[in-house]
Amino acid sequence: MSLDPQSGRPLYMQLADVIAAKIETGEFAPDRMIPTPGRLSEEYGIAVLTARRAMRELRERGLIFTVPGKGSYVTPA
Repeated sequence: MSLDPQSGRPLYMQLADVIAAKIETGEFAPDRMIPTPGRLSEEYGIAVLTARRAMRELRERGLIFTVPGKGSYVTPA
């Protein structure tokens, strides 16, 4: 899936939806680390801050949790 900067929807929300879909399909399994904001920024051609904002959105949705110094993981089912 790619992001569409012309859609009028914020890129961070688009990215959060892409990751949420990967969690729902099992591509990102429970308790598994998801890519870092730096990796996501490279993969999707966005700013690191945009990727961080997407991660914050996913935490607020309860889909991921972050362990300081370790990374972000999919919340167990």
